[in-house]
Amino acid sequence: MTGHPVQVWWARLGDARAGLLGLLDPVERARYESTADPAGKGRFLVGCALSRLVLGELLDLPPADVPLRRVCPRCGGPHGKVRLEVPPNGPSGSGSDSPPDSRPSVPTGGSPVWDFSVTHSGALVGVAVCRDGEVGLDVEESHAAVDVDSAARVALSDSERAALYARPAEERQPAFLRTWTRKEAVLKALGVGLTVPLRELEVSAPDRPPAVLAWPGRLAARPRTAMADLVVDGTHPAAVAVAVAGAGTGTGTGAGAGTGAGEEKGEVTEVRVLLRDGTSTLAAYDR
Repeated sequence: MTGHPVQVWWARLGDARAGLLGLLDPVERARYESTADPAGKGRFLVGCALSRLVLGELLDLPPADVPLRRVCPRCGGPHGKVRLEVPPNGPSGSGSDSPPDSRPSVPTGGSPVWDFSVTHSGALVGVAVCRDGEVGLDVEESHAAVDVDSAARVALSDSERAALYARPAEERQPAFLRTWTRKEAVLKALGVGLTVPLRELEVSAPDRPPAVLAWPGRLAARPRTAMADLVVDGTHPAAVAVAVAGAGTGTGTGAGAGTGAGEEKGEVTEVRVLLRDGTSTLAAYDR
């Protein structure tokens, strides 16, 4: 499926306000209240509220009623990738103001054919939504203090580290952050997070179109994937990835690059990003 559309909303920590608390469910409210760091509290609130407002619009549901499930598949805790759980015979509508190619649907069995991902770093908060695939979104503040040497030992393969240190010193942090966002986006799309060693997931060089070059051996399924690089506010690197389960083993590329005549049915060859204003979406919720 070429030209896979992904909507991405960007908001800011400054968008957090008490009026958004009414959107949170009991699990989210408990996590919000238990977060000691004020900035972390605000980012969590913005991410939850924006997700609910976006999904509520697309499903024709009040945002507070959007059925989100926050249960870790390994320990049962209220963390990990958030999932949308639409019950059988649940809502199948979509927001009337949504673009036709971005309106998700719910099949007869009640399972949504679409996915969403939340990311935050510093003052930035993002939400990505797509259908017919699993999506992952990651952003990193470009001016954040990063110990590139230590991080590279954990996150980069031997060949990626060699390529990083072949660069001038001043180019290493932005190159590392670009690689990191790509890897995080892919692992978020697969729903495995950092349980898979980043060193075993190899991606293309930062100045090349984003693609997965090598998968960790412990991943049983290696779906067709595609990525797109993003830049927020002209400086902060971000990446979005889409994975389609059951589409065969292999890799796809982003940034408009296809795989040529040998494409398999169901392969993702391009991520088409539709940028949305999350700050305005939150501001429009007047409570």
